[in-house]
Amino acid sequence: MSKLTLVSHKLCPYVQRAAIALHEKGVAFERIDVDLDKKPDWFLKLSPLGKVPLLQVGDAVIFESAVILEYVEETQATPLHPADPLPRAQHRGWIEFGSAVLADIWGFYTAPDATAFDAKRRSLADKFARLEAALGEGPYFDGQHFSLVDAAFAPVFRYFDAFERIGDFGILDGKPKIAAWRAALAARPSVRSAVAADFSALLWDFLRSRNAHLAQLMTRRAA
Repeated sequence: MSKLTLVSHKLCPYVQRAAIALHEKGVAFERIDVDLDKKPDWFLKLSPLGKVPLLQVGDAVIFESAVILEYVEETQATPLHPADPLPRAQHRGWIEFGSAVLADIWGFYTAPDATAFDAKRRSLADKFARLEAALGEGPYFDGQHFSLVDAAFAPVFRYFDAFERIGDFGILDGKPKIAAWRAALAARPSVRSAVAADFSALLWDFLRSRNAHLAQLMTRRAA
């Protein structure tokens, strides 16, 4: 089997998706972190979009996290997608929904003022309300079976570990199924191993460095 190398950034949630899937399948891989503010030439030659993650499979390169997840699913043991085509297609849809949630999270922590910030807060609350309605008995998205939807959403909840240190924004309030799902994902070994030990500190510093409304709230909290 060709050597697998995951080209990464320490904070990228899309990289975490791939790392979680590889860990769940027990696949050995090397991980190389790059500084996206100072992209090395070798990385720019490999990445058509200048983004992470990349999965190097021997001399070949796969880019875009959704494509990487599908490749890993198709080539490695321990299926993380449902076998039936209909629920498998539905799972793919919820993974895309997870990407939309990440886009709103980006808008939340980069919002320049209180108005834009609140708009993103409400958008996130609405998305999580829809997700709460879609969840079953748990502990994972598809019941007892850990799936690629879980791999997609585990990085989402890491942001809330930071947000909840800053204030109570009400985004996840009144959503007990999401709370239980979040706790189950946080305890999963593959999720824990998807980030470095200094992840929380790095994310905190990253959020605080933004010229945004959330960073202003962090400054007030520290005062």
